[in-house]
Amino acid sequence: MVVKIFEKHEKYLNNYVEVIVKKALNLQPNQRLLIMSPFDPGVPIELAYFIRLIVKKAYERGAKLVDVMWRDDQVQLTRYEHAPRDSFEEYPIWRSETAVKYLENGDAILCIYAEDPNIFNKIDSKLLSITQQVMFKNIKSLLDKIGKNFSNWVMISAPIDGWANKLFSEIPQEKRKEYFWDLIFEICRVKNDNPLLNWDNHIDQLNKRGAFLTEKKYSALKLQGIGTDLTIGLPNGHVWLSGSEVSKNGITFIANIPTEEIFTVPDRNKVNGYVSSSKPLFFGSRLVEDFKLTFSEGKVVEVIAKQGISLLNDLLNTDEGSSRIGEIALVPNSSPISQSGKLFYNILIDENAASHIALGYAYRTSIDGGDTMTDDQFKEAGGNLSGIHVDFMVGSSDLNVDGVLKNGSIESIMKKGEWTFKL
Repeated sequence: MVVKIFEKHEKYLNNYVEVIVKKALNLQPNQRLLIMSPFDPGVPIELAYFIRLIVKKAYERGAKLVDVMWRDDQVQLTRYEHAPRDSFEEYPIWRSETAVKYLENGDAILCIYAEDPNIFNKIDSKLLSITQQVMFKNIKSLLDKIGKNFSNWVMISAPIDGWANKLFSEIPQEKRKEYFWDLIFEICRVKNDNPLLNWDNHIDQLNKRGAFLTEKKYSALKLQGIGTDLTIGLPNGHVWLSGSEVSKNGITFIANIPTEEIFTVPDRNKVNGYVSSSKPLFFGSRLVEDFKLTFSEGKVVEVIAKQGISLLNDLLNTDEGSSRIGEIALVPNSSPISQSGKLFYNILIDENAASHIALGYAYRTSIDGGDTMTDDQFKEAGGNLSGIHVDFMVGSSDLNVDGVLKNGSIESIMKKGEWTFKL
């Protein structure tokens, strides 16, 4: 069945693999490549055929070694069902330590974020919370290295059965994954004859928008929409980034496929007002819906949620910085992912459907010179430190975004979810 799906879409699959290895990772000769998952023990064994194509392309590119951390979701489920209830503080630390060593060595990492949204539905939410907190604690060093762009890395996604069943239940089961792959090819901009050039053009547009806003040196952003009236202060020296970044070892890479955003760092102490989610947040195998956060002097002081408030509170109470925000990202409502009309139950994809805010960690490169600052210097400059980085969507066709100049005048950046400035 898997091979038949790929035979039908062989051209686009090859395009996708080529974009991942050549453009997103920009894998260099003699680099090692580690293929893993960002939030769990590994990549689904169900994706073996797809992974093998990536491995082959990586070796053709000149990789010195390609290694894969695998996972079996049924093994994970068995742990939740049968492991001792007091054993969930355990974590396979060797996995995160291995990834850190790869980055410190200047090697590449490919993260594949694909999970079945329903597989842990019947598991005690307390166990899921413990597992989540333990995971955040043990990937803190990895998150720091990624945030400082120690080397080239990218996060992508690919369909698995349980996920396809969740998203496309209205379609006959035997066609769900085929339909899902086709949508992945569409939103990842590889359904064309020259995907590498197509991505060059797309990244060029994002970079130009980022450069335009960086040059403005706004002191704050104002977000207004249904259920949202939020002022986000911006630190001196903030930089608007997009999909294309440069690692410490000088490799240009694209951190996310797909990517539709430009983003920067808020001042951790200068966020005031309230903001409402425009789409549900799915994280840690649970859903948070219709939630509203109120901020005062950068910190969340009130939480309202129709569903999933315990998960939200768990995230906010992870550490000192988890109740503050580390990223504000702008995405037009006309993005291909938004226009698909789907909630993907996957932060990587869902965040590129709408403007969003991230609780927790701020990327060091979002402040000029931030990647060389000490933790104290980074916080003093306005950056936030935390063991988490969780995006939630706030953008819609009703969202207006204004920039506040240092002289107090206001300029429109987005109106009704779309850019108001032309390049």
